Amino acid sequence: QVQLGESGGGLVQAGGSLRLSCAASGGTFSRYVMGWFRQAPGKEREFVAAINRSGASTYYADSVKGRFAISRNNAKNAVYLQMNSLKFEDTAVYYCAADDRILTAQRMSDMTPPSWGQGTQVTVSS
Repeated sequence: QVQLGESGGGLVQAGGSLRLSCAASGGTFSRYVMGWFRQAPGKEREFVAAINRSGASTYYADSVKGRFAISRNNAKNAVYLQMNSLKFEDTAVYYCAADDRILTAQRMSDMTPPSWGQGTQVTVSS
């Protein structure tokens, strides 16, 4: 069982940047495909980005492609989400997720992960 904890959220103006971090403990980090999801008030949780076990492959939702970048550091048991050119529509609670049942980053977009962090709030002002 892996435990996840997010940090780095906050308030930022539209057009600005934030970098989210997710620290993992327990389990073997390199065995997990890692990803980020987000949930805005009144909306369902949606997929944002994922990265495979080695970090060689990534996959993004169309809404963030070209603006967000996911990365991981297996030596530090950490995954990151660099968010640039933020829009008001990016406002949400962002959740880190882990799945050791899948192999590809794309698969996380349609298979709900079994492990989640508590979330970190990202608020983008217009």
